[in-house]
Amino acid sequence: MTDDKQLLTRAPEAYSVLSHVGDTPLVELTRMSPARGVRIFAKLEGTNPSGSIKDRIALGLVRRAERSGDLKPGMALIEASTGNTAIALAMVARQRGYTIKVMLPEGVPPSIWDTLQLLGAEISWCKPCAGMRGAIRRADEEADRVGGFALKQFRDPENVRIHYETTGAELVRDLSPIDVFVSGIGTGGTITGVGRRLREVNPDVRIVGVEPAMGEHLQGLQCIEDGYLPPLFDIDLLNRRLRISAAKSICMMKQVAAREGLMVGVSSGAALVAAMREAERMKHGNIVVMFSDGGWKYLPTRPWSAAEACESNLDEVHWW
Repeated sequence: MTDDKQLLTRAPEAYSVLSHVGDTPLVELTRMSPARGVRIFAKLEGTNPSGSIKDRIALGLVRRAERSGDLKPGMALIEASTGNTAIALAMVARQRGYTIKVMLPEGVPPSIWDTLQLLGAEISWCKPCAGMRGAIRRADEEADRVGGFALKQFRDPENVRIHYETTGAELVRDLSPIDVFVSGIGTGGTITGVGRRLREVNPDVRIVGVEPAMGEHLQGLQCIEDGYLPPLFDIDLLNRRLRISAAKSICMMKQVAAREGLMVGVSSGAALVAAMREAERMKHGNIVVMFSDGGWKYLPTRPWSAAEACESNLDEVHWW
């Protein structure tokens, strides 16, 4: 039996939920590869405490701001998000004693804002036509108005550094060689930070970026052709960029559950669609695909039912 007195000699931080951010599992998807000589591995970021990869940057950016003195006790954390960063930041806020206000574009699945309300976040809605750029502007304005701290996940280079030093380093430690890396683009922090770390080890690694196909009434962060390039995103790292529809992403999300027993999110489904396309072009090699979040939060929305019914408005929802 474990000695309780011995356990209590550990530092209090060892029992904090925040000490379990990162160091996520890398698992092989043995039932998904379309090519016999190609192995597909998934980085399971849904195992982070709040359920997504965004725990890494929420905690990292808050800690950096605390060290610098930019974030002081009693201040409000303010951020623009379509869901995962807001949830991660709400968790960190509860742990560190801050209030939180998030700017959400309309079109986010109801389960996202239900979760945020449960975590005590104040929500400010932005019109769909303004998209994430409008939400980012609102977050900056609100931070100035109330004297809060804006996380600025879309612009702070610390986002890239965190993924270079944690996510990328974990992949280099856990698998060699990595021939292809597939990830959603989003803010650009993950794919840029991890991509740079992997390319230092293997200059020939293929970096594949994935974006959602957004509907005509919904504006997201994927609009590179439309003149919007996420400031942190190093587009020169990419070998290939794919835009995946919500229907294909959701159908793949369901296949992963049925074949591998893993509940993953919609962006993870999109990344795996892209990874399997890469596998079809290869004879052998290792592909790492980023599963950025778990699928549990999407269950109340039942997106696979809408995908099977070929509903036309699936791309009008901010699934990522």
